[in-house]
Amino acid sequence: MASRAGTVAQSQDLVDLTALLDAYYDVSPDLGDPGQRVAFGTSGHRGTSLKASFNEPHILAITQAIVEYRAGQGITGPLYLAKDTHALSEPAQNSALEVLAANGVHVLIDARHGYTPTPSLSHAILTHNNNSPAGAPQADGIVVTPSHNPPGDGGFKYNPPHGGPADSDATGWIANRANELLENGLRGVKRIPIADALSAATTGKFDFLSSYVDDLPSVLDLDAIREAGVRIGADPMGGASVDYWGEIGERHHLDLTVVNPTVDPQWAFMTLDWDEKIRMDCSSPSAMASLINRMSDAGSGKTAFDIATGNDADADRHGIVTPFVDGQGGLMNPNHYLAVAIDYLYRHRTGWNPQSVIGKTLVSSSIIDRVAESLGRKLVEVPVGFKWFVPGLLSGEGAFGGEESAGASFNRKDGSVWTTDKDGILLALLASEITAVTGKSPSQLYKGLTDQFGDPVYARIDAAATREQKAALGKLSASDVTATELAGETITAKLTEAPGNGAAIGGLKVVTENAWFAARPSGTEDVYKIYAESFKGAEHLKLVQAEAKALVDGVIS
Repeated sequence: MASRAGTVAQSQDLVDLTALLDAYYDVSPDLGDPGQRVAFGTSGHRGTSLKASFNEPHILAITQAIVEYRAGQGITGPLYLAKDTHALSEPAQNSALEVLAANGVHVLIDARHGYTPTPSLSHAILTHNNNSPAGAPQADGIVVTPSHNPPGDGGFKYNPPHGGPADSDATGWIANRANELLENGLRGVKRIPIADALSAATTGKFDFLSSYVDDLPSVLDLDAIREAGVRIGADPMGGASVDYWGEIGERHHLDLTVVNPTVDPQWAFMTLDWDEKIRMDCSSPSAMASLINRMSDAGSGKTAFDIATGNDADADRHGIVTPFVDGQGGLMNPNHYLAVAIDYLYRHRTGWNPQSVIGKTLVSSSIIDRVAESLGRKLVEVPVGFKWFVPGLLSGEGAFGGEESAGASFNRKDGSVWTTDKDGILLALLASEITAVTGKSPSQLYKGLTDQFGDPVYARIDAAATREQKAALGKLSASDVTATELAGETITAKLTEAPGNGAAIGGLKVVTENAWFAARPSGTEDVYKIYAESFKGAEHLKLVQAEAKALVDGVIS
């Protein structure tokens, strides 16, 4: 049968909201099943109430654990609490507030009773802490979101006072304590009814939207966008940025159209992703099909917008769509846009530390390495996870950090920190600034980079693996790999630790002069992921992928 990827969802694709919400309250996890225990991945605890992996007991236990963690760390300032548009996000936020209020934590929720993007939460935490006197109580935050995951999923993420994702020491402690509370039948969890929690003296309001939107001129050249008349089409994709985009256009007088302001917890308006699931992945051509079609000129000679952008449900990711000019255009590969953004920013942000480094994850494109070399900037390659960029963004020593999965952030014009979590709104607006200042689209500029540095071909595939095999992959050492060649080229590096900071990558990366692959176990499925790239074309990439799979299977079997 023909794939329905890229076509609008049908009734059979939609989650049953009644069943989903009933299960959140009615189903208790079976702690004998590892999939029903609290587990923090790179972006918090995620799951679905329908599989007993994201239910009220989980959230009550996690929140109590966070209360105890922050007390142990001496964090006594306000806790900013935010949610996205997933159906499970509001009940989970209410459950969290019941626990926080019962424990006397000073909580700040959205003053507009709306949705809050992850970068807006990070911005709020940092603004509070940076504007507070030395020694004053520090703020932290919780954002309730499973990011781009399907409508039936929920997610819960803790951001400590540095504003970014909590590190593994923090999340490990929180998860262990939460599971202990679950095993004890939630004894030790303090809780009051939601009505009492909302009216508690410790519960306050905060205008997340104004704090973020009004501060954008400190990080972007909005004057250039306005003066150039760049026509922007912004698609919130049913997510938390829905009210932000309209306010950005109005407050900063930009030619900006909110393409689709609809919020629907079933996401019935979405086009299906590659696997025929509803997923708000703004880097996916299938999920972004509606916006891509809006950018077609239909023979008129002029597209609807000069730049069109999409965001996932919590707006920490970006998708960039450009008009077709001289064969260049459409939805940009995230790696391509990262390379363009880095090249532009490090040439135009004169207020940044001239020694500031460029941060990228080890599965991002090697064209970034070549761009960094041309800029005379040091490249710092870290494991997957935005938390690794937090220290550099805070200090200004690493003014940009980006991931291949369409997540990035960068510092203000003066080099000070903006957010320490991924900011899809920021990167989307940067595409308009780039167009305004250079007179070229990011797609055209990427073509210029490939003319200079070569044109890499990049892909990710999944390979089946048992839980034991995934564990073995995560514990590999370079000496376990005896191969000396990959796809006809001499292997120049075998990495199980990131060269930028020496942290374990939880897998393996193998590098040659013109290609590389990285293999990492999935945290949610019985597969491992192979990221691969070649500067020698698509056929060579296929050879790299085949040999990579054979090499990894031979080591972990």
